[in-house]
Amino acid sequence: MDYKEETIAAIATPIGAGGIGIIRVSGHNAETIARKIFRSKRPIKSFDSFRLYLGHIIDPKSNLPVDEVLLSIMHAPFSYTREDVVEVNSHSGYTILSSMLQIILRAGARLAKPGEFTLRAFLNGRIDLTQAEAIIDLINAKGDMSVRLAASQLVGGLRTRTEDIRHAIIEILARIEASMDFPDEESTMITRSHIADHINKEILTSVEEVIAAYAQRKIWHEGVAVVIAGRVNVGKSSILNRFLQEERAIVTPIPGTTRDILEYMVTIEGIPVKLLDTAGIRKVKGKIEKKGVDLTKTQLTAADLTLLVIDRSRSLSQYDLNLLREVNKNNTIVVINKIDLPAKLSEEKIGSTFEHLPKVKISALTGEGFKELNRAIFDKVMDKKIDVPPTPIVPNLRHKIALSEAAAFLEKASVNLVNGFPLEIVAADLSWAKDAIDEITGNKTSEEILNNIFSRFCLGK
Repeated sequence: MDYKEETIAAIATPIGAGGIGIIRVSGHNAETIARKIFRSKRPIKSFDSFRLYLGHIIDPKSNLPVDEVLLSIMHAPFSYTREDVVEVNSHSGYTILSSMLQIILRAGARLAKPGEFTLRAFLNGRIDLTQAEAIIDLINAKGDMSVRLAASQLVGGLRTRTEDIRHAIIEILARIEASMDFPDEESTMITRSHIADHINKEILTSVEEVIAAYAQRKIWHEGVAVVIAGRVNVGKSSILNRFLQEERAIVTPIPGTTRDILEYMVTIEGIPVKLLDTAGIRKVKGKIEKKGVDLTKTQLTAADLTLLVIDRSRSLSQYDLNLLREVNKNNTIVVINKIDLPAKLSEEKIGSTFEHLPKVKISALTGEGFKELNRAIFDKVMDKKIDVPPTPIVPNLRHKIALSEAAAFLEKASVNLVNGFPLEIVAADLSWAKDAIDEITGNKTSEEILNNIFSRFCLGK
């Protein structure tokens, strides 16, 4: 059945006890369903768009009220899906919301699939694929900057940039095709070197700039992976708890308490940070402890940043030195912990052992030095030359792959122009580059890609 013939419904708020729960209904039959199940406090001849109506949801089987609600309707095309949309605002709770949803389904709707409301918004031309994916990013944002990046894409920042690239390709393609169709007319003649130069300096440069911005995505959307590493009982879990400002990791004087990787999200200086507390690298006896140590070595290899924790109240051990050899020196901050205790590790020894590595002194017990540690983490991340333009345009992996394909075809077109290849071949290269760009916004895309994108949404969105 065509999707325009079906009316869908789903709970749009998280399941659980709360002040308000929302059920969303979309489709040509939405208002008819609302009239079947809604009894207003006052008689209604017709529903006005964008107006709240107070009343009750009625179970047609018993003709009894289920809950007092506020009902609103948004007539097409002025709605999220560009279809008639009804929203029922009720009290929140699993039983009450489920009961009302079943009443709506029996009245003529079917249960929506994950992301189907947003899919309909795309299919009906209200948004493009980049904006649909921005909605996912906005929902899953882990920090202020990731919200800003998603919001910029939601209002069409990436779409505008890719449309500019697309139009530039089409303009050159039109000139080449005109030259092919009317080779003897002076007005359609082209200079191959001039066209190739325009592709390289204007279009290809613009594509590469957007591709380069992909590196920002991992930082702002996924977070920086920061591994807290050190020998057993050096204070790693205490440092984690200080970052979290609560006791989430077990802190005991027994060496080797942490045997698995503990992972938590925090925000440090506006950057989303994925903190990983690890097992200490040491000689182990049991298989479980060995697994924890192996996990630590794996995490150190994949880490964006390592906090190498040293206990100032104890002398350096062979374990400390072994760990120093394991870490990536370019992505490591040495954290000198337990400065609230008498020092057994001299400044000279610290300086000579950890030469050229940034060092921060802290006390996980009192919190001293944590402002400096936060700043050191921020500075180390920023050293990677990650900057945010005034209007940030950050593609995801799907966009990056499509842009890379477009760049490859553009480079090929430029080379073929200079080398004197037939214009038909150049035109084919440019057409493929345009098709790759079209995949980004959804002008040309497969059902498999659509299913992959919208399956990541929750029900009701």
